[in-house]
Amino acid sequence: MKKFARFVIMFIIVLLKVNMVLAQGTENFPSKWLGKWKGTMQWYQGLVQREPVTMELHILPLDSTDQYSWRMIYGSQKPDVRSYILKPFNKEKGHWLIDEKNSIVLDHFLVGDRFSSSFTVQGNTLINNSWLEGDSLIVEFYNMQEKPIAISGGGDSTVPKVKSYGIRTFQRAVLYRY
Repeated sequence: MKKFARFVIMFIIVLLKVNMVLAQGTENFPSKWLGKWKGTMQWYQGLVQREPVTMELHILPLDSTDQYSWRMIYGSQKPDVRSYILKPFNKEKGHWLIDEKNSIVLDHFLVGDRFSSSFTVQGNTLINNSWLEGDSLIVEFYNMQEKPIAISGGGDSTVPKVKSYGIRTFQRAVLYRY
């Protein structure tokens, strides 16, 4: 019985520590992410690696409380600049919004140490994840087709139908503050 009690106490301690680590991630967002970040984005289309692109992400406070600029810049010769606003929707649940300032608003969520979103536009579903790793900010994007390429399973009530989707592109950038 003493071993079981010790196990329960240790289990509760581990759960509390995990909960504290996850809570720190949400408390530190976006304050630890603030700044101007720059690096190179690698881009893969199937097995083909496309030309790497310079990428910047500027996350800076605005005059409004709890609102931040979220400015993405691709390329350097003729940069593609995308200026958005990051604002909280429900900070306690890690739910944030990126407002594209054109009636498009994308929901983003803190999941563990990741800042993630998923949305579909013009037949493409995009999933992105960003996270801090040491002194860098990692950004990843997956692009998949909206319609499944195959449906399997579902032969009877005990086996669910499973939809598979084609992955079109993958992009990954390692950004550093400058």
